[in-house]
Amino acid sequence: MNLVTVLTLQGAGVPKEVHPVIVSDDKELVLIDCGYPGSLPLLKQAAAEQGVELDRLTKIIITHHDYDHMGSLAACKKAYPGVQVVAAREEAPYIAGEKKSLRLQQAEALHAGLPEEQKATAREFQDRLAALEPATVDILVQDRDCFPWGGGLEIIATPGHMPGHISVYLKESKTLVTGDALVAEAGRLLFANPQYTLDMELAWQSSRKFLNYDIARMVCYHGGIVTENIRAALLAM
Repeated sequence: MNLVTVLTLQGAGVPKEVHPVIVSDDKELVLIDCGYPGSLPLLKQAAAEQGVELDRLTKIIITHHDYDHMGSLAACKKAYPGVQVVAAREEAPYIAGEKKSLRLQQAEALHAGLPEEQKATAREFQDRLAALEPATVDILVQDRDCFPWGGGLEIIATPGHMPGHISVYLKESKTLVTGDALVAEAGRLLFANPQYTLDMELAWQSSRKFLNYDIARMVCYHGGIVTENIRAALLAM
């Protein structure tokens, strides 16, 4: 049986509610994004509440290297040593710690121009990014790569928020997992905060790709599930 399970992570250690997704079949259990640092217990609990045991975890797809998406990746790999990490080739060196996080570079570049009263908080954010534990990527993917996991999924390259950002289309359920290509607010689709989107024009171009898919629902990492007026919302952007 192929299942799509949308998780909700909230509570201590989760500054903002997020929605990882689990795609599973008889052989594979694939997690798409894995929360903030320290979120593994919350992941286990949220999955168990929906009848899914993470002990079956085989793969983790990372949409991009922001700390709220890969924060618990190293912990997951330690807890489940056989797990393979899947990510875009462009993102792999950042996830593996071979290159400095683009988000950290952005934060450092903006620091000098901040008001003095904001600099301490900004420095704490930089410290959190710098402390993020890296993990090796095992499977490198690119646009339109397809895999049989969970009834079939397709990788969609959606650069803009980050250069190597990917989204995932789940064929059997017609579910589009956006990552941060789009967010949802009160059921409405929006672009991710421009403050954290490195190339807004490219992000818009990436969103046009979604019009090529038959989408019954979208799962936004920030905002959760959207099922109403998806195509109209995309066309209006």
